[in-house]
Amino acid sequence: MPEITIQQLMDLLPKAFLPEKATGVNATILFDLAGEKGGKWGVTIKDQTCAVIPGPLENPKLTLSADAQDVLDIFTGKLDAMRALMTGKLHMLGDMGLAMKLMGFFSIPPEL
Repeated sequence: MPEITIQQLMDLLPKAFLPEKATGVNATILFDLAGEKGGKWGVTIKDQTCAVIPGPLENPKLTLSADAQDVLDIFTGKLDAMRALMTGKLHMLGDMGLAMKLMGFFSIPPEL
């Protein structure tokens, strides 16, 4: 099976979103991704919905910076987010509480 791309991951996020896990959350998250097929992606979680737009966001609550492949590995379970943070593969700026809850808002199919 071919590897998932960042574009495919971002397209999948609203479908993989678990609205019941995000009750009361009103957040904007900027993914600032380097490397091949990286780029900037804005994710908005509000009123138990999730939307993704290509491009930067103004004043995000949380900015996650990493290599695009490392983010793919985190979302597909190949790389632990905490390990990525501790080893400098992932950088966070903003609401750390939101960052700790973020992965719980999504259920990515294990076959990816």
